[in-house]
This record gives sequence, C-alpha cells and structure tokens, in this order.
Amino acid sequence: MKHPSMAAALLAPAVIAGLGLGAGAAHARTGAPAARAAWVKTCSSKKSPIDHPCGGWRLIMRDGRQVVVRGAAGTEDSAFAISADGRVMAYERAGDHRLVVQPVAGGPARPLPKAVGGGSVSLMLSPTGDKVSIDRAYSSRGGPAKVVTVATGHVATLPRGDIVLGFSGDGDEVLTQRVLSDNTTRLAAHALAGGSVKRTPPQVIAGAVAFALAADGHTVAAFSWGDADRKRPPRVRTYDLRTGELSASAGLPLESDTEVHAAWWDAGGRLHASVRRGGGGETTVVRVLTVDPESGRVTQNDRYSVSKSAYASVTAGE
Repeated sequence: MKHPSMAAALLAPAVIAGLGLGAGAAHARTGAPAARAAWVKTCSSKKSPIDHPCGGWRLIMRDGRQVVVRGAAGTEDSAFAISADGRVMAYERAGDHRLVVQPVAGGPARPLPKAVGGGSVSLMLSPTGDKVSIDRAYSSRGGPAKVVTVATGHVATLPRGDIVLGFSGDGDEVLTQRVLSDNTTRLAAHALAGGSVKRTPPQVIAGAVAFALAADGHTVAAFSWGDADRKRPPRVRTYDLRTGELSASAGLPLESDTEVHAAWWDAGGRLHASVRRGGGGETTVVRVLTVDPESGRVTQNDRYSVSKSAYASVTAGE
C-alpha cells in the first residue's frame, strides 16, 4: 500500500479506562483517537486460488497509524462500521460471533443484545456512535432491521422490508428505503421515540447513490451518480419528506468518475460526503468533504488512501 501509514507498526488498540458509550462526551473530546476507515486484506494461495479476506480488520487512523482490531472477525460476510466522527466502531467478534460496539480509542467491547444476532448483516452507526442499526435485508436469514441504543441496550424494530440508509444528524431518526409492489421506491424517516414520515419521491431522488437525513428528521440530501461519458460530475439535491419539495440540483466540482459512497449531516446542520476514486486492483483515494447543497460548493476536510490489496473496506460515516 503506497500510503505513509503503512510505514507505521500495526498496533493493538490502547485500553483507556472509563471510556464509555453513553452521552458521548468522553469520546468527543479534543484529541481523542479517531479512525478514517477500516480495511481487510485480500489473500490467495495455491491451495485456495480464489481471493479471500485475511489478517483481520485494520483501522486507518487520522494520525497516520494503522491499527489491527484484535478479535474482529475478518471472514467473507463479517460486518464492520465506523461512526462519522471516527470515535466508535461496531463489528462481529471472532470468538463468539456476537456483534459488539467499542471505542476506537480502546477499552472494553460492549456486546449488543443477543436478540439482534450476528452473521451476515449490515451495520451502521449514528454520527457519534451512540446507536447502531443491524439490517438483514441482504441476508438469507432475513428479518426486520433493528436499532440498538448502545448505552441502554434498548432495541427498536423497524418495519419489515425497510432497508436502512442511515441515521439523522442527531441520531434520533433512521432513514429507510422500501421498494413497493408497483416498483416505486418509498423513503421513510422513523423516529426512534415513535412516529414516521413517509413519501414516494421522484426518480431523481429514488435513484440516488447516497442519502443523508438532516437532524430535523425530514430533509433528505440525495447524491446522484456522475456520468463519465458525458463528463458530468455527481450532483446533489434536497427533498422534504413532509412537503415533497424538491430543490434544484447542484453539480459538485468533482471528476465525473468520482463515486459519492457515503453522506451524512452533523447535528449542526452541515452536510458531509465521502467520495472516492480508484479500487478494482488500484489504490483507492478517499476524500471527505463538506458540501453546500444549494450551490454544490465543497470544502475538503481530509484525504487518504486505502491499499489496492484491500478485499473490503469501510469509511467513517458509511
């Protein structure tokens, strides 16, 4: 991997006593360790020429180090997630296949309730990592998605058939997508305290590649694909689930083959996106942006690389 952090030793996470996952004040303090992304290496051999993951999950830290996550399962269907602030991670534990949540800075891994299960699932964390969604939409076991409040262990069950797209900026709602019998797509914002806002959006929203729900619980930012043939960059729009109001689209000042693969609002009302180029045997370059959804203007907050030997990778906020 042609990345400065590869020169650093792969260290086990430090154990920091007292770092909890309640109100989030401890892990949000200035200077606390944070992760940019996680990845697992691709391996093959004469006995098994088919590519497979090996070596466990590694965190790419903001300070340039790479850190092996001891105990995290690195198998074909093991899930991994990092909160948008980079302070919290969720993964399947190798020893007992329990889903756990742990501060990136170290400390005990907190097992999630057994009722949410393990195996082939999709994990997403709220922006500060105080909640985690477990979605089985693409699992053979199926079942409705669930949301766990980490500090209390409270489990909220979402409507069966809804696919989780992400949390709102304050983590109080979950944005989901459902394909209806007439092949239209419905978006819904489910408040974890109860109640939902639902609407069938126009195709320019339904066909977006990345979504983000604002802290107000009803404003959705939707990022479209770029068009490399026409040299058109990705675009962003906002859509109101309450009123159906659709904003004009704004082009992003990005290359047309740039992929917007994750987006989120923070609690302060700023929209962020993680974009990448490369992959498929090449080093992947990831940029983290703050986006003005009205003008499309972007500010780059971070830039880093993921090894071309990665079998799978996830970025903070994905």
